[in-house]
Amino acid sequence: MKRVVITGIGIYSCLGKNLDEVAKSLYAGKSGIGIDPMRTEYGYRSPLTGIVERPNLKGVLDRRARVCLSEQGEYAYVATAEALQNAGVDMDYLSNNEVGILYGNDSSAKAVIEAHTIAMEKKDTTLLGSGAIFQSMNSTVTMNLSTIFKLRGVNMTISAACASSSHAIGLGTMFIRSGQQEMIVCGGAQETNYLSMSSFDGISAFSVRVDEPTKASRPFDASRDGLVPSGGAATVILEEYEHAVKRGAKILAEVVGYGFSSNGANISQPSDVGSQVAMERALKDAGKGIADIDYVNAHATSTPQGDMFEAIALDSLFGSVRPLISSTKSMTGHECWMAGSSEIVYSLLMMQHSFVAPNINFESPDEYSKNLNIATKTTTKAIQTFLSNSFGFGGTNSALVVTKI
Repeated sequence: MKRVVITGIGIYSCLGKNLDEVAKSLYAGKSGIGIDPMRTEYGYRSPLTGIVERPNLKGVLDRRARVCLSEQGEYAYVATAEALQNAGVDMDYLSNNEVGILYGNDSSAKAVIEAHTIAMEKKDTTLLGSGAIFQSMNSTVTMNLSTIFKLRGVNMTISAACASSSHAIGLGTMFIRSGQQEMIVCGGAQETNYLSMSSFDGISAFSVRVDEPTKASRPFDASRDGLVPSGGAATVILEEYEHAVKRGAKILAEVVGYGFSSNGANISQPSDVGSQVAMERALKDAGKGIADIDYVNAHATSTPQGDMFEAIALDSLFGSVRPLISSTKSMTGHECWMAGSSEIVYSLLMMQHSFVAPNINFESPDEYSKNLNIATKTTTKAIQTFLSNSFGFGGTNSALVVTKI
């Protein structure tokens, strides 16, 4: 079985527009959460969100490419351009070699709603614009990036709720292990506009701690009252080990384990059993024991039930070993479809700089989180191997194990 390594990463999030900015925010425990006035005007219970500035791609991409890009596609373009540069891969290489793309995305609400609004007002679908279809399809990110970057390998969008981009990396690992691809662009993207999250707000999923936005996302804390939505994009370049060595690439880490499961029960309720199955499968795939895990980037989104079930699973699996745990969602909010890939990037930055980012706003443990070794402040730590969890609606669970070579 072929080995799978990471040779490039890129990020565009509420913590920063590039790897350097994000690494500094992680170390400082800086929150990227704020208030979106348009959500209040639209009728949201909670106007809280991760604040992500739209990139200006005029002069970077031609007009036709820009017209076809959805909001999340713009974020994904910036993150992917950085990841490819980080991997030492240029357009000449992409044009002359087969590179695939597997990207997580599970909505494109803004494009669909705006197209519908034009049609209702004008009663003429020819006025929707030539880019509407390419922005509104769920595969908007992969179809645009594969065109822009001339990618000719596997080309698929992975839609698995908030585990989408973690599964994208896991599936990319399987494609490379089997020898079907040598390099794949993997990642996830999430739109942040006010139109994208109203249904979540409608089921009271969001925190209403509006008087203190930066303290609203409180994974594992007893006073948590809901998640804070966020977004952006994160890209991870996966590559077959021997191919990377031959290319002279700098190897950042190796993906050694991928685990998955489905709860097969309530459509919106998480499961400690399903979560643990995914983690155990990832560890088995990696050939690692619980004592080998130096750090866990928890899925913990700051919801009462979700954090509870994950805490139960983590305590059951790790017991007295007690690795350091934090949820970077305490700073970023829940980045939804991009969360699995962004948290791999965040964890890799911690690995590179030998620290564990804090689970900010964790002030009072509840009866489940009290047993966990949660990092409440930035902690100096040499990370050899980490585990990253991603769980989503419909009971889809994904876990990844990554190690330093």
